Amino acid sequence: MSQETVMIACSHGTNDAVGQQRINQLRDEIAVLRPGLRVLEAYVDVQGPELPQVVADVPADVPLVVVPLLLTVGFHVQVDIAQAVAGRSNALAAAPLGPDPRLAKLLDERLGELPKDWGIVLAAAGSSRPEAAEQIEVLAADLAVRRPQRVLAAYGASARPSVPEAVEQLRAEGAAGVAIASYLLAPGYFHDQLATAGADLVAEPLLPSRLVAELALEHFDRAISAAARGTEKIADS
Repeated sequence: MSQETVMIACSHGTNDAVGQQRINQLRDEIAVLRPGLRVLEAYVDVQGPELPQVVADVPADVPLVVVPLLLTVGFHVQVDIAQAVAGRSNALAAAPLGPDPRLAKLLDERLGELPKDWGIVLAAAGSSRPEAAEQIEVLAADLAVRRPQRVLAAYGASARPSVPEAVEQLRAEGAAGVAIASYLLAPGYFHDQLATAGADLVAEPLLPSRLVAELALEHFDRAISAAARGTEKIADS
């Protein structure tokens, strides 16, 4: 793909005004980090413009990469985004932003100092896809390396344990307190639910963070490089 490749930075979507603002700021930061790159806005749920329409509006001769502003694989990545690029020869879908050890470091920073006898719940949005839970377990292990506290992964929906169940489990195991690490990009419905899970502390979501913009660009570049290598292999065969 040429240097004129367009990035469609595709988010889940939220009704939360602060959440919307932080996702917009993320897109702005991506554009600042890569001058000349055209970064388009799209969503798979709740908000518009909807991803299929954004893809369709890009001229047919312009290559594009859809970068999921999402933290794990799941239905939106494997179905919504995959289908949006499937019928277009010069369209690619990048991988979601996580898991990544650097995100574990960011979660660690968001948590700050905690008593050693506390427990930590790593709270993700959740997906019915088992590979999504596997990725969260990887991230939980990365976070556990950085913390003296026990770390337990949990989910807002579609997987077990739920965040309240994980909080209860850590207390039953003897934790003097429980903190929730919010593995979410921005405020919204799932982050609001964390306040009702019974923990003593809920950390802030990942944004704002320059790292997330850097990851989006890394995944954009990686998708283009992988496609180029694939073309070379076909040409060489």
